[in-house]
Amino acid sequence: MREKKGFCVSGYLALLLAVIAVVGGAWLIGSEITADESSYVMIGVGGFLLLIGLLGLSSLVIVQPNEAKVITFFGTYVGTVVESGLWMVLPLSTKSTVSLKVRNFNSQKLKVNDAEGNPVEIGAVIVFKVVDTAKASFDVDHYERFVEIQSETAIRHIAAQYPYDTFEDPNTVSLRGNADEVAAELLRELQERLDVAGVQLRETRITHLAYAPEIASAMLQRQQAIAIVAARQKIVEGAVGMVDAALRQLEENGIVLDHELRAAMINNLMVSIVSDRAAQPVINTGSLYS
Repeated sequence: MREKKGFCVSGYLALLLAVIAVVGGAWLIGSEITADESSYVMIGVGGFLLLIGLLGLSSLVIVQPNEAKVITFFGTYVGTVVESGLWMVLPLSTKSTVSLKVRNFNSQKLKVNDAEGNPVEIGAVIVFKVVDTAKASFDVDHYERFVEIQSETAIRHIAAQYPYDTFEDPNTVSLRGNADEVAAELLRELQERLDVAGVQLRETRITHLAYAPEIASAMLQRQQAIAIVAARQKIVEGAVGMVDAALRQLEENGIVLDHELRAAMINNLMVSIVSDRAAQPVINTGSLYS
């Protein structure tokens, strides 16, 4: 079912006429009943005016800003009124209120296994609004609850498709390293699920992401080890460059070293640069060749 514009006219004139009809009908009936000679015709006219006035009052509806009134007439959907104000619609109809405001839904912290089988905790915020009041009212049962359930289902499905983090291949999409890409994929998949409810997503963001407590300590040690190895690699690369620069500068200054002195110097420089402890100087009082 798709939304359509419902019949409505300005309700201010209708309200005035309805009040006049109710007051006039009640006065006419009361005056005829208290008169010495009552006229059943006038009493009937008064009852008719009273009925018309009550029907007119039942047709009035107030629409607040950023709200819509879904009008059903004896079980038949006849349209939606989205303009704010006082309106007159079909009498004896049912008016259901649907909010058109932008709303947030914060999911719970869900425990999911990622693509590598590691248990992780993940949560997201979903920003949405209703764009089709007919679908939201008639195609799903309680669209707010529908959004919540479908959002949590989509978050679980997306989290299971990607690893929490990538340690070997930096080009692999991960939950931690590619939050924007994961949020865009969540938006696309969730929008497909919510089209049936007439809901449009504005934004999806990952608000919580962490390893489950039972493996958080082990994964922290793994991350620390990877960071230490990467730092050592950078230190070694820098040390090699510094040693090479030192040897070249010695050669440019006319200092020639044989292979053994060159090897000893390289060893000493690499140890002093790469070591995580302060270098201890050793004074050699003998000969390197003795």
